[in-house]
Amino acid sequence: MKRTLLLIAAIACAFGATAQDIKLNAPVKTGGEPLMKVFNGRHSERTFVKKTMPLQMMSDLLWASNGFNRDNKRTVATAQDKQELDIYVMTDEGVYLYEAKAHHLKQIAKGNFKEALGQANISNNAALSIIIVAHLDKAASREYAYLSAGYISGHIYLFAESFGLGTVARGSFNKAELHKALKLTDKQEITLVQPVGFLK
Repeated sequence: MKRTLLLIAAIACAFGATAQDIKLNAPVKTGGEPLMKVFNGRHSERTFVKKTMPLQMMSDLLWASNGFNRDNKRTVATAQDKQELDIYVMTDEGVYLYEAKAHHLKQIAKGNFKEALGQANISNNAALSIIIVAHLDKAASREYAYLSAGYISGHIYLFAESFGLGTVARGSFNKAELHKALKLTDKQEITLVQPVGFLK
């Protein structure tokens, strides 16, 4: 009887854990503003209106940032095609890893960890913050990893401008606390934090 109860509890915990993951919609790969107009309007925003991002918009944003656009190839280039960069997403509800191949958000931790992002005046009202993490043991070099993180950041900027959102790339954050919140290994390094939110 005791063993049965433990098994039921284990199954319930497993279902509870996976229930917190987010299955993203298939990305919509059309729409948005003309490219030259987006280049002209690209800018940094630090003031957001508190609002939840619709699932489809989040799905499209993450795919544009570092999704797969061909078999085993991504929307962002990496040196020697090492694909050493991961995107983590932080919301008020928790921290998630963007599993690009499955186009899925896997919950890493439940709860609000935004204090680790620093600059609450920017982070707290953002719909989400994207955290770009490099696997330095996979990268061609640390410098190349940071270069490719810049490409991801650029994609986020262009998506935001194209769809009426605001964003700003940030290199200032509580590195130790954020590393802990994301449950990173000593081979992983946070390169950039980029909040994305709605404008007034």
